[in-house]
Amino acid sequence: MSAVTVEPATDDGQETEADQRLREWIVAQAEARGNAVVAVPPDDHGAGYAFTVCAWAMHGVPEAVVVGLPDELATVLLDAYVDRAANGERFEFGVLYDDFFDGVPVTFEKVARGHYPEFFGSAFLVYPEGDFPAVQIIVPTPDGHWPWSPSAPRGFAQWQPVLTVNGLPENWTPGTDGP
Repeated sequence: MSAVTVEPATDDGQETEADQRLREWIVAQAEARGNAVVAVPPDDHGAGYAFTVCAWAMHGVPEAVVVGLPDELATVLLDAYVDRAANGERFEFGVLYDDFFDGVPVTFEKVARGHYPEFFGSAFLVYPEGDFPAVQIIVPTPDGHWPWSPSAPRGFAQWQPVLTVNGLPENWTPGTDGP
């Protein structure tokens, strides 16, 4: 998958100048917009992804990540999620939500903490101990195939991995009580 989103601290454990600038940008975005969205471009190891920072600190709602969407769509989706969640809407794992994108449902899954360093790297500038909940917003192909679906296009599960311990939905059973 893509590279970790934070440069390592210096040898003496101090933050780098880049870390300080990034934290300042995150805080400024959060103060102006209610959260920051950090986008990480695709690389030789996987798809690009985007995630929120400060949704938990400012609104008490889990941070969110979406993998494999273009930056513009990812930002729209993540901002809509934070806005709706901050206004009291709760999103259940494995439930389809048809009103984020016209004609394309999304669902949610809890992110396993083992994925935090890779997919929420710069969030550790705000939460140094990684003490925040996180959800993944999962989006099917335009034809309605989910990453775990046997009928999904070849490589789709690698393009949009499910960020659980086993790489499959863990809070619902696909086809039974979820998509």
